Amino acid sequence: MNRYTISVLVNDEPGVLQRVSGLFGRRGFNIDSITVGGSEQIGLSRMIIVTSGDDRIIEQVEKQLNKLIDVIEVTHLSLHSIVERELAFIKVKAEPSKRPEILGVVHTFRASIIDIGPNSLIIQVVGELNKMEALIELLKPYGILELCKTGTTAMIRGDKHP
Repeated sequence: MNRYTISVLVNDEPGVLQRVSGLFGRRGFNIDSITVGGSEQIGLSRMIIVTSGDDRIIEQVEKQLNKLIDVIEVTHLSLHSIVERELAFIKVKAEPSKRPEILGVVHTFRASIIDIGPNSLIIQVVGELNKMEALIELLKPYGILELCKTGTTAMIRGDKHP
């Protein structure tokens, strides 16, 4: 199973996200991650969808997406050199005696502390998925109380664009 990242430019209309995600569900394709936000064009939003499968599956997904009325453009980002990042908030148990140790881990990953509670810290980390997973693994022994991730967002490097 390969991991694929797809950019989908869509009309910014109610129900578009449901139609796109429904297409995946009806075809039995899994969405590993989906992010949606405004684009450089007024009235259009960009979805970044990460899915897994083989080349046949990704080809089917692209064809099916292009059939949807609200879809303007589908770009298979995985075929290009891309920049991709995720954002995560990690709330970790942090008694005052353990904080220096946790701060060492946080700084090593260029993450930051965005909230300090009496017995917890909220850590913000931005980066590639493997960086995030490594940080999460190192924080597990301290006790992760809550974890919230945005999903992948991505863009083609350099002057190229979809």
